[in-house]
Amino acid sequence: MPPLIRPSLDTDVPAITAIYAHHVQHGSGSFEVTAPLEQEMSMRRQSVLDNGLPYLIAEINGQPMGFAYANVFRPRPAYRFTVENSVYVHHQAGRMGMARALMAELMVRCAQAGARQMIAVIGDSGNAGSIGLHHALGFQHVGLMRSTGWKHQRWLDTVLMQRALGLGDAIAPTIME
Repeated sequence: MPPLIRPSLDTDVPAITAIYAHHVQHGSGSFEVTAPLEQEMSMRRQSVLDNGLPYLIAEINGQPMGFAYANVFRPRPAYRFTVENSVYVHHQAGRMGMARALMAELMVRCAQAGARQMIAVIGDSGNAGSIGLHHALGFQHVGLMRSTGWKHQRWLDTVLMQRALGLGDAIAPTIME
């Protein structure tokens, strides 16, 4: 059964926090080393929403099993048409197409909000799942920063991938100005 992709709600924050905590504690996709508490995750979610950007949930049988959001790439005004994405799924729900469904909807909603470029800042050059997901969705590899993170007693690279949204750079933007 495909997941239901929907906007996140305040009541999703505990599930979002738990899903992310697992990735912080056991994975290398996030460069955080201490999992944030619910209050912090709630504030982060609200910041995304306050910026007029989507924060989505993938739900299966009424349970949030993944989330994705986009936020401003950098705070300076010239970057206002560029967003950075994040996507995480429950550790027991991988390989079900959930991340792909979340990302596909996220790209649509970001384009509707006026974003023209999406950047993926992927922790760990060995993160084949995230790199493969982004590549399958049309992202291009645009950079590799070596040994930028120290986690789990090893150096981790950062992979940069990029994809145009909507009209990309074909014409001047008219939204989000």
